[in-house]
Amino acid sequence: QVQLVESGGGLVQPGESLRLSCVASGSIFSINDMGWYRQAPGMQRELVAMITETGTTTYGYSVKGRFTISRDNANNTVYMQMNSLKPEDTAVFYCRALVYKFHSTCPAWSWGQGTQVTVSS
Repeated sequence: QVQLVESGGGLVQPGESLRLSCVASGSIFSINDMGWYRQAPGMQRELVAMITETGTTTYGYSVKGRFTISRDNANNTVYMQMNSLKPEDTAVFYCRALVYKFHSTCPAWSWGQGTQVTVSS
């Protein structure tokens, strides 16, 4: 069993910043990709940012230049620094990780429960 727990969401005003964290725990041998998705009301879940085990990053078009993803492999943690937040960034943000469990030969994706980010004046 693998658990992903997000933290750091909240209510901020436009232009402000937030830092999200996600810690993975459980029967983990190693973690390949880690990333963040978001889902706004009435919308499909979309990729925000992804980072590989070696640090290669991918960003969604709407957040490039404003959000920065990073990770701490020793502590199975992924972060996302979100700057210059806009009202359209309002969504539930979910952590996702591609995990090799002990005694498994294939990795599997796990999701966190999500953390709400609201940007409003």
